[in-house]
Amino acid sequence: MVRGIGVDIIEIARIRKSIEDLGPAFLTKVFTDAEIAYCSAKQNRYQHFAARFAAKEAMSKALSTGWAGEFRWKDVEVTNDPSGQPRVTLHNRLRDLCARATVLLTISHSETHVVAMVLVQEGP
Repeated sequence: MVRGIGVDIIEIARIRKSIEDLGPAFLTKVFTDAEIAYCSAKQNRYQHFAARFAAKEAMSKALSTGWAGEFRWKDVEVTNDPSGQPRVTLHNRLRDLCARATVLLTISHSETHVVAMVLVQEGP
């Protein structure tokens, strides 16, 4: 059964500006250490940060939590499997909240924008 679906689109330039203006304070508030290391090592790092930002926003929408209550930026971690497919790893209260759920994520980008979609499916 589908529990929730969320989508987010963001301008890569917006994330770039946030990183340039706020620096480490922004990065460490929104992204896990592993996400920062992964994105920072990429040639097009702002695109990768934007993708993870959009995925976190989409997850928030799929769970209908908004930014109140259970949701924290770093509780949603985006990784890639060996084929490059993005995956969501949940931490802390969100992990418990979604213990019986499957979370599916897809990300796409153009030169200027990133879009992410999350589907949360309850049960096996």
